[in-house]
Amino acid sequence: MGTLKKILTNKTVLKKIGFTLLAFLVFKLLTYVTMPLIDSSSLTELFNNSGFLGIVNSISGNALSNYSVIALGISPYITASIVIQMLQMDIIPVLKEWSEEGEVGRAKISRLTRYVAIFLAFVQALAMTFAFHSSQSQLFQYGVADWATSGGRNLWFLVYFYIAVVLTAGTAFMIWLADQITLKGIGNGSSMLIVAGIIMSFPGTIASLIQYYITDPNNAIATPSPVQGAWQGYALFGVSILMFILVLVGVTYMQDSQRKIPIQYANRPASSKFAGKSESNIPIKINTAGVIPVIFSSIILSLPMTVVSYLNVTSAAATNWFNQIFTYTQPIGFLLYVVLIVVFTFFYAFILIKPQQMAENLQKQNAYIPGVRPGAETETYITKTLFRITVIGALYLVIIASLPIITSAILGQNYANIGGTSLLIIVGVALETAKQINTDTQEKAYAGFMR
Repeated sequence: MGTLKKILTNKTVLKKIGFTLLAFLVFKLLTYVTMPLIDSSSLTELFNNSGFLGIVNSISGNALSNYSVIALGISPYITASIVIQMLQMDIIPVLKEWSEEGEVGRAKISRLTRYVAIFLAFVQALAMTFAFHSSQSQLFQYGVADWATSGGRNLWFLVYFYIAVVLTAGTAFMIWLADQITLKGIGNGSSMLIVAGIIMSFPGTIASLIQYYITDPNNAIATPSPVQGAWQGYALFGVSILMFILVLVGVTYMQDSQRKIPIQYANRPASSKFAGKSESNIPIKINTAGVIPVIFSSIILSLPMTVVSYLNVTSAAATNWFNQIFTYTQPIGFLLYVVLIVVFTFFYAFILIKPQQMAENLQKQNAYIPGVRPGAETETYITKTLFRITVIGALYLVIIASLPIITSAILGQNYANIGGTSLLIIVGVALETAKQINTDTQEKAYAGFMR
């Protein structure tokens, strides 16, 4: 209540929250602005899954299933950011130099990231439109095909180019909107837009659960629960909501958990009042890699099946083979999914936390880990500690990512993904935003020199 009172009495924070909510409203309204020439109703069946398209559609706030002008959302910018971040690891020396140049270097990297995001958005828009058109004969509205092919000409490239330009402009606008939220609103703009898109799909999820277990007067669900409307249906609905809450609490606890490595400074005697404390620590989060491993694993595993569906493969044997390997509801696909999550968790954790660089920085600051010699031994100690922590983090991500699959099999429905990427993203962003709000609402008091 104290924090809420501080927020309500702080005009600056209220203005930031109001601006962020206004940006969310603009985002939501744009999801209903359908692309010209496109019949979005033809894409309904493609999004009745939780694979690659489901992830992208969730992040975009259902803008992709509506084929809105912002159908790509902020995804190309997120992809570009991850790519540029990885290329800074001695792969491209110039990028590494920029990362070490302070504010000037960060400005250069930010500008390059935007250029790459725009390029990726254009390429993705072209490929997506071509793939959707190949798999859905009624993708375009009546008359577009006649115009593109009348008189023996083939002007489909103009149609694709036009749609790609509009979708790229939509992504550019989303990047600008994210920047405005970062500057004038609350939290990181890109993260807030992703969370907004996911939260926008929650009412639909609850409505689907009600239709499946309790009542469906309009017959919106083709195969309702056998216990729909009975007390068993109400009980299973309650179990679904309770599991969602329990997972939310568990994710919140794990996202804030960390392992602290104690360090001491050789040039800070404990008796000195002005040099500061002689002891400190290096906090390492249990889930260092965040949600990136789950997203990458889902995309990589779902992409082959998505391509197969676009190419209209007619061979039943080939389709079944792909389905067994690349569908994580199947035993082989599930095992591959788990392996990918573990691999990406370790890979990304050691990208973010570099033991060698951390050991060098400690040595430069005349700091050391008690009982460990500076230099190579410190690097080895940090590496072992990070490895043990990452084992726990990888197991945690595997459990969270597996929950939707397990609950779907137990409850007999896939209308609510209890766990997965959505909760990881929401909780992570919510914790960071709460910290920022707490910092902004703290009272600034100055005692002065005289008491």
